[in-house]
Amino acid sequence: RIYVDVVFNHMAAGEGEVVGTGGSLVYPEERLYPHVPYGPEDFNPPCIIKDYQDVKQVRNCGLVSLPDLNQKSENVRRSVIEFLDRLIDYGVAGFRADACKHMWPEDVEFLFGNTKDLNKEFGFPKNARPFLYQEVIDLGQEPISKNEYTSIGVVTEFLFSAEIGNTFRNKKLKDLMQWGSDKRFLRSDRALVFVENHDNERGHGAGGKDILTYKDGKLYLLAVLFTISHPYGIPRIMSSYEFSNSDQGPPASANGDIKSPVMNSRGICTNGWICQHRWPGVVGMVQFRNAVAGRGILNWMDNGEQQIAFCRGDLGFVAFNGYTMANLNSTVKVCLPPGIYCDVITGDVTDAGCTGQEVLVNKSGYANIFIPGDSPTGVLAIHWGSVYLLD
Repeated sequence: RIYVDVVFNHMAAGEGEVVGTGGSLVYPEERLYPHVPYGPEDFNPPCIIKDYQDVKQVRNCGLVSLPDLNQKSENVRRSVIEFLDRLIDYGVAGFRADACKHMWPEDVEFLFGNTKDLNKEFGFPKNARPFLYQEVIDLGQEPISKNEYTSIGVVTEFLFSAEIGNTFRNKKLKDLMQWGSDKRFLRSDRALVFVENHDNERGHGAGGKDILTYKDGKLYLLAVLFTISHPYGIPRIMSSYEFSNSDQGPPASANGDIKSPVMNSRGICTNGWICQHRWPGVVGMVQFRNAVAGRGILNWMDNGEQQIAFCRGDLGFVAFNGYTMANLNSTVKVCLPPGIYCDVITGDVTDAGCTGQEVLVNKSGYANIFIPGDSPTGVLAIHWGSVYLLD
């Protein structure tokens, strides 16, 4: 499914005549965007946000130099809804709405509440509504609250990103026992959660130096796999490309054409692309999450330090070894029927057996779990769908 990133808070800035990527000509200083069309009457009076404690300024003034659209304008509302409806006709499943903090909640609700239902020609059920997640950066330090937007749709939980980075960098894995219960977090079904996004992985936006990125290697992967395995929130996985400075664009040829990813023999992206969503461990953990959906955490275990494990109800079991030198080697209750299970992080289930690590669950529901300190992921996960042979 495709979820389109849409921006309706503002339009592009620039001096004089500016040529868009599609060839349209716009005149930002005059607030003229003929191809929409937008004119000066569709924008808020010129001003720049200087005080994020001033709610009206944040929502009615320009974000840096970007001309600030007035979402109460009938022309703006009609143009936005027509655009969203056209995307729905194309078969998209929903939208990421950028910069929602800079728009009044009632305007956001109007725009997305008046679209068409999803297109049944693409397999969506009758009366299905587009999935909406709204970008609202709120770490609890400003008067505009992410909770103002939860009745409209899902909201980006940037505090999750900051806190999970802080925990994996500076604390112990055992400290994750109560993860998701922080009262500062959004309620689970309204929270879009992520280890990093396209802004804060580059030092922009919320989170600061604690944000984990692909450059942090195994520590980053541990955090991503924990995020997917845990029942709190709606996870979003970053799919990135290499960068050496915060303003660097995607891999491109000398004439500016974006390069396509090239897959190696293991299905991993090269050619400057990271493609975290294709990492085998991530793919396996997504399968795990789908298999244990609706089940909470049972039988939490830890060694008081950097090794943890838990069941997801009676449908799955996952273990994490945060050490880089010491092994995790323990016999624990895995909450699954007796049999041979395949670890979905290191391989798959086939007719011939497991392509990765096997886990033997005895008649008492216990199994010996082994994760070496030099494991590239530090994680093992089994679930009811990864059973090779039931006892």
